[in-house]
Amino acid sequence: MPRWKALPDGLDPQLREFNEQLRRLVDRGGLSVATVAERTGYSRPSWERYLNGRLLAPKGAAVALAEVVGVDPAHVTTMWELAERAWSRSQPRHDVTMEAARISKARAALGEFGPPPRTTATGEPAPRNGPSSPTGRAAVAPGVAGPAGVAPTVPPGGGPGPAAPESAGAGRRGRRTTMFLAGLVGVLVLIAVVFTLAPGDNDKHGDGARGGASAASPTATAAAPADLPAGVKCSGADCTGRDAEAMGCSGDLVTTTATATVGTVLVEVRYSRTCGAAWGRVTRAAPGDEVTVTVGKHRETGTVDTAGDSIAYTPMLAVSNPSQATVCATLTSGPKGCAVR
Repeated sequence: MPRWKALPDGLDPQLREFNEQLRRLVDRGGLSVATVAERTGYSRPSWERYLNGRLLAPKGAAVALAEVVGVDPAHVTTMWELAERAWSRSQPRHDVTMEAARISKARAALGEFGPPPRTTATGEPAPRNGPSSPTGRAAVAPGVAGPAGVAPTVPPGGGPGPAAPESAGAGRRGRRTTMFLAGLVGVLVLIAVVFTLAPGDNDKHGDGARGGASAASPTATAAAPADLPAGVKCSGADCTGRDAEAMGCSGDLVTTTATATVGTVLVEVRYSRTCGAAWGRVTRAAPGDEVTVTVGKHRETGTVDTAGDSIAYTPMLAVSNPSQATVCATLTSGPKGCAVR
């Protein structure tokens, strides 16, 4: 049984070549995926996605693998840069596919409700089987022939029946007149309320001026939920200060946009285009090592605070471009350094 699964059909040739190179490095070192994860600081599920072509491996992960198997990282970096360009070209197509899937799902969900109910000319729901009386039998207007087999109803006193249609028409005209008058009254009431609440000329100073300023200020409204993929819980400013993994911004939605090595510690700028946020990460770190991400005047910090851990993340900061984020590491042994794109 072959060790590796077949790479996805339609994978860009440069991405395919890069993934095959990564697989050769793993085979050259005689490593399992679990061992690769342990020695590089990247999780096993992530490496499975990288090696199976479902996600482009971050530059830091590729460099770490090269160091583990004793290969010059510069060569791996060259191959990664070519693959990264190919991946960037393929992203718009991926976004269009995801959008089409969301639209199809929305259409299917809305279709479950069926066509809107029919209504009569007066706005009332139309009966399914034609007009009927409360008893379920067909209603027959006085003096008007009913369905076959039903005798016309004669009004009390034996009066002529043909006058009934005229009375019905008069009733409809009366209802329309009533509705018109009701609408007119409503408009007049609204105009009266507006003039009552509007500040007068004497309110241009003092309390009236304050009231005008208050009315001119925008009213806070709840932000409409973003159209996000399933599992993603924030976007943009809503992500600031939150954990990337808990908000669904990591995994397949994250890339490493800049790296640096401080001592033996790998420092990375992590970025999720879907979430519109960036954060910092350090791997191969020691307890007490600190990582920070800075965007303008905003800053978030993460620390390796448990014995045996070697990875630390910062909370996220909203960015429109990953180049806005600077990630730095401060090691307990003294060295400091930053990853800047």
